[in-house]
Order: sequence, then C-alpha cells, then structure tokens
Amino acid sequence: MFLGTYEPKLDEKGRVILPAKFREELSNGLVLTRGQERCIYVFSVREFESMSDKIRQAPVTSKQARDYMRVFLSGASAETPDKQHRVTIPATLRGYAGLDRDLAVIGAGSRVEIWDATAWQIYLAEQEAAFAETAEEVIPGLF
Repeated sequence: MFLGTYEPKLDEKGRVILPAKFREELSNGLVLTRGQERCIYVFSVREFESMSDKIRQAPVTSKQARDYMRVFLSGASAETPDKQHRVTIPATLRGYAGLDRDLAVIGAGSRVEIWDATAWQIYLAEQEAAFAETAEEVIPGLF
C-alpha cells in the first residue's frame, strides 16, 4: 500500500526520483498514465494489469466506458526505474499534469499520484474542509 506525501524535484530531463518507501514495489517496472484531476497515476505493473483486466470487462456498448478506456490507456507508458531510482515522465504526461520542477508525490493506496506541487496544495486546501465536514457515510462501512 502506498502512503504519505513526498516533495521531490523534476530534473531537467523530466525524471523524478521515486520516494524510498515506494521503490521496492515499483523497482521491477511501473506504468504511468493520466489520472483524474490532472495528476499522473503510477501503478506497479501487477496493479496495472489488474486494472486493465477490469477495464476490459466493461461493455463495449457503453460510450462512457469506451471514452474512459481510451483516455486512460492511450496515455499509459511502461517505465523501469534506473539504478538511481529515477523514472522518466514522458513529455505528454508532464504537459497533461502541468508539471513544473516542484512536485508532490502522494501515496493513494493501490497507486501513487504525481502532482504539480502548487496544484496539489490548491486541491488539498479545497478538499480538506469538505473532508473535515463529512457527516455521512462516503465510503460504506468505514465509519
């Protein structure tokens, strides 16, 4: 499970050093793709294969499923970290997420998310109030 928030820098070649706590799970390869809210999702190869299996089960007759599949899979890029634990983020994904030098890399359970640091701070500020005020059961069985 991926947890926590880290603040690495994007280097001049578009690479990011993976946080130490994420390295073991991602060392044999990972898949980067477009995430929701203009971030980049990072999956271990195993988790991405599981997601792909679920996506393939969606009915081809559903326009919403086809649209999601196209956006999600067309932006996917398989990468392998180098010996310094760096991963290259393709230019198209950097542009999609508006990445600058300062990043926020967050653990989101089964995936990692890469955000532009400013975009993450804005998102978090907007969501923290709603999070604190949640009085109903958003996730069934949690509270």
